[in-house]
Amino acid sequence: MFLQVRTENKIGKDCEPCWEAPRLSRRIIHSMPTAVESDFRCQIARERPQTLAEMSTSTPLPRILIADDQEEMLRTIAVVLGDEFDIIGTAENGKHAVELATTLLPDVLLLDISMPIVNGIEAAWRLRRLGSLARIVFLTVHTDSDFVEAARSTGALGYVWKESLARDLAPAIRAVMQGNCFTSPFT
Repeated sequence: MFLQVRTENKIGKDCEPCWEAPRLSRRIIHSMPTAVESDFRCQIARERPQTLAEMSTSTPLPRILIADDQEEMLRTIAVVLGDEFDIIGTAENGKHAVELATTLLPDVLLLDISMPIVNGIEAAWRLRRLGSLARIVFLTVHTDSDFVEAARSTGALGYVWKESLARDLAPAIRAVMQGNCFTSPFT
């Protein structure tokens, strides 16, 4: 099942609106922390001010924020993305990812699901509640359909299996930048 947030972007052919999504698996819901930190409040600008790069005639590189608790994985992602994308920051947990996303305003946020302090799914929910316009791609080891469904329920458009990172990550980012869904095929 594919889900899509309400946006003014086109909805991908294989997507259905997230407000029509069935309930999440109880197993996934119970495994996620539900408390939202009351001391963390911020607002996200609805529109990023135009930069010099955006005013030029060439298309700027998509701005990517990466959240993963494994330093080796962060380096691998940077190598895979190469010069096609602008990596504007990295976070080692979901709480830090939310803080950075509210200040750096990335075009795409790559989130691992299993991270300390705040997991990736909870981080995605927090960003949606804060009004973030960042497109979300989950990059994870979890291939269980319950995890895919939980990730899609947050409004994420992409779900990439870490074993398929070299083949699927760049195409997933390109797809979500156009408002389309992308899910790695699991073998």
